[in-house]
Amino acid sequence: MLEARDLVKTYRMAQQEVQALRGVSFHVNAGEMVAIMGPSGSGKSTLMTLLGCLDTPTGGSLNLDGVDVSSASEVQLSQIRNQKIGFVFQSFNLLSDMTALENVALPLFYARIPKAERLQRASEALKHVGLGERQEHTPIELSGGQQQRVSIARALVSKPALLLADEPTGALDTRTSYEIMRLLQDLNQEGSTLVIITHEPDIARCCKRVVVLRDGKIESDTPNTPWRPDLPEEEET
Repeated sequence: MLEARDLVKTYRMAQQEVQALRGVSFHVNAGEMVAIMGPSGSGKSTLMTLLGCLDTPTGGSLNLDGVDVSSASEVQLSQIRNQKIGFVFQSFNLLSDMTALENVALPLFYARIPKAERLQRASEALKHVGLGERQEHTPIELSGGQQQRVSIARALVSKPALLLADEPTGALDTRTSYEIMRLLQDLNQEGSTLVIITHEPDIARCCKRVVVLRDGKIESDTPNTPWRPDLPEEEET
């Protein structure tokens, strides 16, 4: 599904060059759920931008679902993002003046899917993440966990080859974080391929593999028996 070979990314800052990635090689098979971890400055954010086709590497190659994206143009990268990648962000990135249904349907609008079909598919995606009764609610009327579920439904609606989640639980409390991870695990069991960028060990434990970056290189790439988080008791108010 995803293969990176000797990825190098160099940024020019003033009169200096900064190497954010220094020859990163790894792969993700279809149906895997992989966590990418690393301390601040390790290169994981840079790697995410490359895996998400938001930028191209300075050197090396990156193949996504059979397509070499290493030297793609901006237009080609945009098409690949729309067709092959579903994004889940820490900050949800929902439009406040749109309903949950309209937010989820938005990627299909850019893909020029007819309105009736995109609304039907958005509705099905929301039902899939347990929000069938909240389709007409705007983000302000939803909890943080519900907003993240809307974000996940939006990522799924285009039926992408890869779900790329950047700190998907970073803005959530522990119980809600575990609910979201259980949902992502369920999606993985159904066949979705996931790459999760995280700094939280508990979140990485939920994945089938853990890749650790340090100083722009892979420090370790370890198989893992996924942990299914128990949900803490809800506090009485």
